[in-house]
Amino acid sequence: MPKVLIIDDEKAIRNTLKEILEYEGYHVDEASDGQSGFEKIQAEEYAAVLCDIKMPKMDGIEVLTKVKEMEDDVPFIMISGHATIDTAVEAVKKGAFDFISKPPDLNRLLITLRNAIDKKELVIETKVLRRKIGKTREIIGDSPAIKNINDTIEKVAPTDARVLITGENGTGKELVARWIHEKSNRSRNTLIEVNCAAIPTELIESELFGHEKGAFTSAMKQRIGKFEQATGGTLFLDEVADMSLSAQAKVLRALQENKITRVGGEKDIDVDVRVIAATNKDLNKEIEKGTFRMDLYHRLSVILIHVPSLNERKDDIPLLAERFVKEICEDNTIARKSFSPAAFTELKKINWTGNIRELRNVVERLVILSGNKITEEDVQRFASPMNNQANEKSVFEKFDTLQEFKDHVEKIFIEEKLKKNGWNVAKTALEIDIQRSHLYNKIEKYNLRRGEMSSTLSE
Repeated sequence: MPKVLIIDDEKAIRNTLKEILEYEGYHVDEASDGQSGFEKIQAEEYAAVLCDIKMPKMDGIEVLTKVKEMEDDVPFIMISGHATIDTAVEAVKKGAFDFISKPPDLNRLLITLRNAIDKKELVIETKVLRRKIGKTREIIGDSPAIKNINDTIEKVAPTDARVLITGENGTGKELVARWIHEKSNRSRNTLIEVNCAAIPTELIESELFGHEKGAFTSAMKQRIGKFEQATGGTLFLDEVADMSLSAQAKVLRALQENKITRVGGEKDIDVDVRVIAATNKDLNKEIEKGTFRMDLYHRLSVILIHVPSLNERKDDIPLLAERFVKEICEDNTIARKSFSPAAFTELKKINWTGNIRELRNVVERLVILSGNKITEEDVQRFASPMNNQANEKSVFEKFDTLQEFKDHVEKIFIEEKLKKNGWNVAKTALEIDIQRSHLYNKIEKYNLRRGEMSSTLSE
């Protein structure tokens, strides 16, 4: 059931619209002025907003402007009996879906509302799909190190210079490589990625350079290697320090001569490839140990880019966390959640050994287990692995029998599914695959009521 917010200082108008919309199957919230309406939009997720223009405390145009500044996709339908054409034009320019004069034509209002909600759903689906199939995410951060990386990418990308990217696991080395390719003259061609650490030593040469039929026992047919596949484009060698010395020698030749030879072959094959490499190891130490060739290092490191750990740029944590929570909520059709300032302070205290990857996992955990506002206490309870273990222990100690624990989990599951579906019992029953009457019994058993805060496993 879509949830609609009516913001209007006239109680009679709110009551009439609410009665009509509830009859049409909408769940309706009300606000008597612009300020309280804006606060409700911050706290709740609405399918659409019907908003008057002339109101006390904050007028409708101000509410619309503030909501759009939040990058909220909720559609606004402005309703006013005192507005001029200029006002209507201003409202649409500021992002309103439509403008309707009072008293509204009910058929037009209902059609406009349905179209607005359909458009919002399409916008969200489009964003999710673009992110899933999109080429490259943004490099997020305002720290000097990140600004320097972005500046370097802008200068280096248009050239064919080879780049060596260093940094700990999870810092975003692959993202830097993708942006170099995206901003290069080779962006219309392929970016081929090879994780050298994930390929067994005996197969790495075949993976990179290909092989001829019969080159070894399992070579039943000819194989085209990554260098040939990346011709005209970019080859990204991730974890390059894990490559065998034999493969390193062949990579060196490919870089020097722009030629490769397939395993088991004799013919030289010309390749036109830009190579970007990355590693989480100190290559100077690897050279000292004799596990990495110095001449290859110098070939790869024409440009050096070091990606700092998250612990080295903790001031970027709020920006990253806000972006992650927005994406996770959109991807899972969860009502928009936000962090309290104290929650950000608590996140900055954590030792992020897993860097950006770990932060995203923690944010996803917080979105699932916290309320609409992620608080300092939520971070303390759910963000730290040690705290999670302690919380899990306390949960299990709360219940004496398996049935009590199963009931507790079942209550949480059903409550969350009902909230997701706007308390539409029929839709929820179909989704979780139980009979509607059975679901009603569960609702009664667990005393579930619309509007109550969800429980969590750690409560």
